[in-house]
Amino acid sequence: MLQPKLFSSLLESVFVLTPEQIAQYQEAADKLKKPLELYLREEKIIDEEKLYTAAAQTLGKQLITLRDKDITEDILHLIPVTLAETHQLIAYEKTDTTISLAMLDPEDMQTIEFIHRKTGLMPTVVMSTPSEMKEALKRYHMNVKEDLTFLKETPSEPGDLKKAAEELPVVRVVNSILEHAIYEGGSDIHIEPHETEVIVRYRIDGELKEVMNLPKTIAAGIIARIKILSNLKIDEHMIPQDGRFKTKIDEESFAFRVSTIPVYDGEKIVMRILREGQKPLSLDQLGFLPEPRKLLEEAMGKPHGMILVTGPTGSGKTTTLYSVLGILNTPDVNISTVEDPIEYHVAGINQSQINPRVNYTFAAGLRAFLRQDPDIIMVGEIRDEETAEVAVHAAMTGHLVLSTLHTNDAPTTLPRLMDMGIPPFLVAFTANIIIAQRLVRKICQYCKVEYQMTKGEIEELEKTFKTDEMAKLFTAHGIKLPAKEKNLSSMTFYRGEGCSKCNKSGYKGRLGIYEVLSVDKDIAKLINERATAREIGDFAKSHGMVTILQDGLIKAKQGITTVEEVLSATRE
Repeated sequence: MLQPKLFSSLLESVFVLTPEQIAQYQEAADKLKKPLELYLREEKIIDEEKLYTAAAQTLGKQLITLRDKDITEDILHLIPVTLAETHQLIAYEKTDTTISLAMLDPEDMQTIEFIHRKTGLMPTVVMSTPSEMKEALKRYHMNVKEDLTFLKETPSEPGDLKKAAEELPVVRVVNSILEHAIYEGGSDIHIEPHETEVIVRYRIDGELKEVMNLPKTIAAGIIARIKILSNLKIDEHMIPQDGRFKTKIDEESFAFRVSTIPVYDGEKIVMRILREGQKPLSLDQLGFLPEPRKLLEEAMGKPHGMILVTGPTGSGKTTTLYSVLGILNTPDVNISTVEDPIEYHVAGINQSQINPRVNYTFAAGLRAFLRQDPDIIMVGEIRDEETAEVAVHAAMTGHLVLSTLHTNDAPTTLPRLMDMGIPPFLVAFTANIIIAQRLVRKICQYCKVEYQMTKGEIEELEKTFKTDEMAKLFTAHGIKLPAKEKNLSSMTFYRGEGCSKCNKSGYKGRLGIYEVLSVDKDIAKLINERATAREIGDFAKSHGMVTILQDGLIKAKQGITTVEEVLSATRE
């Protein structure tokens, strides 16, 4: 689909729609959860041919008819099917130095540059209409169908499976799935067999998105191919298996952590994508505001004690710990970690994987580390009393200990440690800082627009804040409010309209929102008095602690994320 600004301009200049009419159509499209362009085309309010002819003239591009093109298979597959379908483009001709692309959005320079790097050919770009593109993209599945006639009968013998995994169409499809997931910035790949098809989904910025449907006949070959890459048993279908493999894509090394489980229609595979050699993010890149960042830096400078990061699964705790370790990782310190699993291999750090089968647990690993002359220890998670005791002992005897827990906010972490049997005075003495966090999606900077909050968002915020409290919060963090922004309904925030750079989602990338509780002498006194989490939280907030919700709203006001994302991430 066309870029929002160009599309809006053509609606007014070519189809003579007023802003009021466009707003009414937008409301109708939102109710149906459809993009405005698709809604207007389906309702015959605008003519597709006329729209794209005008767009091509505006952009100085040729509009071609794809149905007349004889596209050979070798040219078609220069572009992976997932890339072609996601970004609505197709290769139809090539020379020794150029590749001809038909696109719906010829201004998608990021994708054009990716194709240039992948093929080594210089792209020349023309435009096509959505209906033409839809028909042209069917050629991928026609070719897959022809190529996979050998899989009409699903192989069951290991030899047959191995042969299927080595067939060119299967290798090509698996490579396409991996490459496109990397290109789209995915963190996980889900390959899910259903009764009549195989669905491929990527998790991008925390959201699962369906990107590809494949014929069921290819399922056995794909699963066998991934199992061979991961050194798993290809003839074992009834129990879960875990493995790992590495590959290079565009000269960058990636590791894929593979998990298989039996499901009703076969075996489901999930692959976590890990970038080998990825540099840890800085505290600014993680999203720490200046004051919380200063508190964390002070805690990192202490020679002993505990830095604890808390939050639900998938909230970015491990990424935060790796970033802290990256800052602390210097040649003059001995850093050891015990993890489950090891997410990233980091040069200069001694990383150890737990193995419960031989009784190598977090606690056992910690005890072993204490005999290895460590300065800094990272424990993947404090999940039981034994691990908590050893971690506190390590922090008390001159080591800096980093770890994670599962609690909803920072103050709750302190009573949680006491519930694990740690005496209050030891919690107060060893805990340096508690960081609670969530992840929110960042607004796409290419299609960011201003907007006022919805009635529902205002009502939800009013349960927690008054307008003057919000204004004070923003002012305290260097955000100047215009005189017109007197109440919540008049405050300006931001969101993404959706464009080709963000796959029409309005978001690109993620960052953390944080609640940082520094355990000073006043908090230590409350711990020793066995204060509740609520009492500790109320005291900390009255003395300047920024809550996760407040941190998120500051970033929403700064135009980094949306109010909707913040409210979604902080609801309990």
